[in-house]
Amino acid sequence: MKILHVIANLAPRYGGPSKACWEMARAVARLGHQVSIYTTNQDGPGELEVPLGRPMRRDGVEVCYFPIQPPRFWGTSLPLARALRRQIQAVELVHIHSLYLFHGLVAGHYCRRFGVPYLLRPHGTLDPFIHRRHRGRKRVMEHLFEHKNISGAAALHFTTAEELELAAPFTFGTPGVVVPLGMDLDEFAELPEPGSFRRQHPEIGEKSIILFFGRINFKKGLDILAKAFGVVARRRQDVHLVIAGPDNDGWGARVRTWLAEAGVLDRATFTGMLLGPDRLAVLRDASLFVLPSYSENFGLAVIEAMAVGLPVIISDQVNIWPEVETGGAGRVIPCEATALADQILELLADPDAAAGMGQKGRALVQDRYQWPRIATQLAEAYVRIIDEHRRHREMNQTRNRPQPARRRS
Repeated sequence: MKILHVIANLAPRYGGPSKACWEMARAVARLGHQVSIYTTNQDGPGELEVPLGRPMRRDGVEVCYFPIQPPRFWGTSLPLARALRRQIQAVELVHIHSLYLFHGLVAGHYCRRFGVPYLLRPHGTLDPFIHRRHRGRKRVMEHLFEHKNISGAAALHFTTAEELELAAPFTFGTPGVVVPLGMDLDEFAELPEPGSFRRQHPEIGEKSIILFFGRINFKKGLDILAKAFGVVARRRQDVHLVIAGPDNDGWGARVRTWLAEAGVLDRATFTGMLLGPDRLAVLRDASLFVLPSYSENFGLAVIEAMAVGLPVIISDQVNIWPEVETGGAGRVIPCEATALADQILELLADPDAAAGMGQKGRALVQDRYQWPRIATQLAEAYVRIIDEHRRHREMNQTRNRPQPARRRS
């Protein structure tokens, strides 16, 4: 198969969506399919130092970057649009990532124009919590192109059954396929020695690390975490909060204010974005992983934490919560500071129970969230979509074929 992924950006600072796009493309390419990604060189206020307008091969995937242009918040790139017009005609299926952005407008338009089926991944934007944000601006884009994109898609790609159910009121009956995201456990085969992260941050000492790992933004429930950690820190002196992740939107200033109001700013460390060995080191040294998000279509950071054997505490708005709860890999809470504080204190007080959850979490990742298995599921979905599209096209051609005139007797 020839598959094209289209996404606004691949820079690491954009976290799960960019990482997931790259990894699913690579995983399907490893099955022997021709996979490419078209994107921009956007990297926050700057640009990635990559070749522009010409494909480069990386782990079997053809990646092509195009220059970001104003307005940058929309992921605008006219060179990307021109390239998509050509490339879409040469592939069998297009996988579009995210809604309400320039690349989706262009890719959806050309897919419909040239009769190429496309799979649309909403990235959680059809969750009611996210869907109602900036409603005026979104309503304009929906009227101009996004409703056409959704209704014209061959299918919508959801990463959990929970995400599919939440999105149902906004999909116009377009079918959904549920294929989760994955993890390459080889990345976690050799972890840094214990204590390597602590040595870089002597303010932590030997305290238990409560870890938030992800982008710092409005939906992550960091206001809940600040209040909860304030409660925990008043009960225990042996805890330290680590917030590891990029601050793309300036939200970190609010988080520091919330921590100061809770009286615990001096017991929190902000690391910024961690990659490579630094990322593994903080996961290795942490005692608990917490994600009290108000909305999370999957939660890639959750399975990364489980992959290293960390017990996790997540909100019931992180859409893999049923799997985490059923698998015994952690605790699920409502979006409430008191509930979060109670669970942190309970697991810190019972290290044997926490360790057992960590073991079950790693087993869950091994069983359900490894890329080779997920790549097969994704490729099977691609084949079904392509075959169904081909059948419909052949039926329409037969239906529209001129019938021979009947002879008069």
